Amino acid sequence: MIGKVNSIETMGLVDGPGVRFVVFMQGCPLRCKYCHNPETWEINGKADEYSPKQLVKKILNYKPYFKNNGGVTFSGGEPLMQKEFLLECLKLCKKENIHTCLDTAGSILDCKEILKYTDLVIFDIKATNKNNYKFMTGGNIDTSLKFLKLCQEMNKRLWIRAVIIPGINDTKHYIKELIDFIKPLKNIEKVELLPYHNMAISKYEDLKINYPLKKTPNMDKDKCKNLENMLKEGLKN
Repeated sequence: MIGKVNSIETMGLVDGPGVRFVVFMQGCPLRCKYCHNPETWEINGKADEYSPKQLVKKILNYKPYFKNNGGVTFSGGEPLMQKEFLLECLKLCKKENIHTCLDTAGSILDCKEILKYTDLVIFDIKATNKNNYKFMTGGNIDTSLKFLKLCQEMNKRLWIRAVIIPGINDTKHYIKELIDFIKPLKNIEKVELLPYHNMAISKYEDLKINYPLKKTPNMDKDKCKNLENMLKEGLKN
């Protein structure tokens, strides 16, 4: 069994608790307007190949750095595009007592077995309703909602993230929608709003892909933080 890995970050500090070994896997079914990793879209795109044992052996080399507070995070792309490979990697990690995290939009289903071996899910909210989800990603929100429902049924610990984009969702109205979306969920340990940036433009140019937000400025970080504070306050009430 061979998996395709676009890149690896060995000392990640933002993709889960503690120091993380972050595996950016190849392949994604969505085409988010703000995606900063277009090189991960195509499953047969340029990527390194590993067997599960090879990848976990590499992860183990860094275990002294992340110790008990950190672990491994599978990101992408969409790691669920390679379900069989991901499952075997997760099983091997758990045998080595490594904390596992899945960073996903939940855009692929039939992953109950994968979630059994996942300690934490970082769930990316793309939008809160069908029309906006289609506009933002080209995909169907129903799949994402079903994945989130499964996480709830299995009592998975969750971190929630959402990207805030000027002129699209940087409004108090959207924050209220997020509050309504998130509030019924259980096991939420962290909520983050990520300010949009356009640093990926050069990647799109190199890949000869049209960048839909080319004229969109970077999100003001102070405004994003204020919206995040509003969100957190709303979730308390």
